[in-house]
Formats: sequence, structure tokens, C-alpha cells
Amino acid sequence: MNEKVYIDKFLDFRPQLKSFLFRILTNRQDCEDVLQETYLKFTQNLHSFRGESSFKTWVFTIAVNLARNHLKQQTRWGIDYQDKGRDLHMADQDYSDKMKHVFFADPDANLEIQEHLDYCFTCISKTLELTQQVCLFLKDVYGFKQKEIEDITGLSEGKVKHGITDARKNMMHIFDNRCALINKQGVCDQCTAIKGYLNPKQDAHALASQLDLVKESDSASRERLMDLRLEIVRSIDPINKPSSQVHIYFLENLPQWAQIQSS
Repeated sequence: MNEKVYIDKFLDFRPQLKSFLFRILTNRQDCEDVLQETYLKFTQNLHSFRGESSFKTWVFTIAVNLARNHLKQQTRWGIDYQDKGRDLHMADQDYSDKMKHVFFADPDANLEIQEHLDYCFTCISKTLELTQQVCLFLKDVYGFKQKEIEDITGLSEGKVKHGITDARKNMMHIFDNRCALINKQGVCDQCTAIKGYLNPKQDAHALASQLDLVKESDSASRERLMDLRLEIVRSIDPINKPSSQVHIYFLENLPQWAQIQSS
């Protein structure tokens, strides 16, 4: 195949790659930079592609290595980062006004519960080791097979399996104790609180009660609830959605806000 054929293939899955990179990097500019560098590297090294894996898998391998290098200096997020970001905005009018400005700058802005659940999933995933994040997203959100994930990450079969299993277990444990949608004693109700704050005319609790995740919260297994949450995540583009700007605003600033709240 000539270079144009591969470029066309790249363009076909570029939105998925960009979505994946944003979930890992949680910063628009960093995502764009790594995406562009991935494109340059694959075009410059196309002669070395032997077809031992699919072209898509090969490009994701390049992207994951670049993202990993980019994140070397960053620390894992604290489980309470969302709480600290919320508390700062509720206590400081300047921050509150900034959040409203970001949200209402888009005339079509409408904060859906599902979109906030997707944002929350990304936040919680950032508390995991990077290997667990990558394996979980590749397998349960972007649909890569076990062998493809091994090729992308350079990990053994056992390490990939452990990465996915441990990621799910850690995520389920955090959601069990935090999420008020699935646990009445959960400490976090941002899905309805922030939606009510930005969309006061809508009954956020009534809308939340329509979700299968909420309907089954009293009877379903932890694995089932995790899968229902992942169904929501898979259905959403984290960059291009009605509430993307306010969620990107949060994701890009939460570590900084957590430091402010801790000082």
C-alpha cells in the first residue's frame, strides 16, 4: 500500500485515537500535540511497518508510548480531586462565575447525566496506575483484543490480564464508596448537584432515576454496574459533546485546584 492509503486509514480511526488520548492525558493541547506527533512518527517510519499487527494497533502503540513519556512527570490523581474542585467552586464566587461562563459560552450547552458520568469515570481512572488506565480503556472502551493490547503496551499476556482485572476492581471499589447513584451512603452526588446548579430548570434526580445504572443499583452485581457504567462511557465522545467545554475545563484544572484546596 502507498502512503496515502495508510493516511486514509489513519484518518478513519483518528477520532477514536484522539478520544483515547484525551482520556489518558486529560488536556486538549497535550492531546493535540501527541496526536500530531503520532501522525509524524507513523509517516516517517512507515517503511518499518511489517504488518505483524494491524496498522491501527501499530499506530496506537506509537501513541501510547508518546503519551507514557508525556505523563512521566505527572503524579496520579487523588480520589478526592473532584470533591476539592467542587468545593472550591462552591466557596469562591470567582471560580463559580468562571465555571458558568465556560458552560454558557456554548448556546447549545446542556449538561446530561450520562456526560457527567463519563467525566467522572475519566477522573476516577486517573487515580489508577497508568498501565491499568491504558489496559482498561483499550479493552473495555475501545474494544481492542487481548493480543492487540499486548502489542500496544509491550506487556505479557498475564500482565495485561492483571492490568484489566485490577483496574476494574479498583474502579468498582472507588465507585462503591463514592457514587451516590449506586450507594445511598456514597459521598459524591456531583452528577445531580452540578447538573442542578447549571440546569436548574431540570429535575436532575428524576433524570438520573431513568438510567439503568440507577434502576439496577440495588440488585445488580458490582461487575454488572461497572459494565453499565462502561456502556455509558463507550457511547460518549469526551471532546465533542454538549457539555464538553465545562468538563474539559474541570479535567485540565483539577490537579491545580486540589493543590489550592490543600494549601
